[in-house]
Amino acid sequence: MSEIAVESFPRIRTGAKVRPVTQDAPVTRYLLIATTLVFSLTFLFAPLALVFVEAAAKGFSVFLEAFSEPDAIAAIKLTLLVAAIAVPANLVFGLAAAWSIAKFSFPGKSLLITLIDLPFSVSPVVSGLVYVLVFGAQGLFGKWLSAHGTQVIFAVPGIVLATIFVTFPFVARELIPLMQEQGTVEEEAALTLGASGFTTFVTVTLPNIKWGLLYGVLLCNARAMGEFGAVSVVSGHIRGLTNTIPLQVEILYNEYNTVAAFALSVLLASLALVTLGIKSFLEWRHADALAAGGGRH
Repeated sequence: MSEIAVESFPRIRTGAKVRPVTQDAPVTRYLLIATTLVFSLTFLFAPLALVFVEAAAKGFSVFLEAFSEPDAIAAIKLTLLVAAIAVPANLVFGLAAAWSIAKFSFPGKSLLITLIDLPFSVSPVVSGLVYVLVFGAQGLFGKWLSAHGTQVIFAVPGIVLATIFVTFPFVARELIPLMQEQGTVEEEAALTLGASGFTTFVTVTLPNIKWGLLYGVLLCNARAMGEFGAVSVVSGHIRGLTNTIPLQVEILYNEYNTVAAFALSVLLASLALVTLGIKSFLEWRHADALAAGGGRH
């Protein structure tokens, strides 16, 4: 808002000073800032710091031993494997969904957008339960899968499917508004000049969305590695086989092995902090592109 526009607002006299009615009083600003800081320290920074303190409570050597346990190693490997499958799958889906929604008009477009947002509104536990009802031993396809020697629930495929579901919207939701904002003019110009669809995507569309795409992938990856609810339902909690890092943390904590539990928690927290750092860098370095895509979570 310009200075002239601000000057046009009525002013309130506070003591010897006069301020625009659209400007908060200093005491209000300081109170809001103090409230924000107190809540951040109490509910965010203090618990996070406590995780690191508890992990190092018995010394650095004990902390490192937690990562040498076979079950911990298996949980880390499984978590990385699931993320390595779920993130690329949602990357492909997100690109396809964003392209179709932003560049074309077709019947059911609004319904497709609603379905993409479905994992945001459905509890992860419920989504895991749905997979059990569909792929479980007594589920819709359970007998057929058993007859063909395929196990989905209480196995890696079920964990991957549940993770893909809960991370379904992240890439698509970053790209859809960004591609809608950019329109179709550049792609149409490239096609008019004789470029193929693939060439147009690689040379025109992808450079315009690359930072929003990376942003969505980061958020998708962070959620994939930290997912608990849906994975807990479909995994069966088989140690060394179907426990991801969050599930292994729960088991260790329930067994009062707090140092090992907090050590693995530090690993998850560190991954989250790295993701947050890269996310903040992208927001700072490419603020305009991300703002166009609504890249604020």
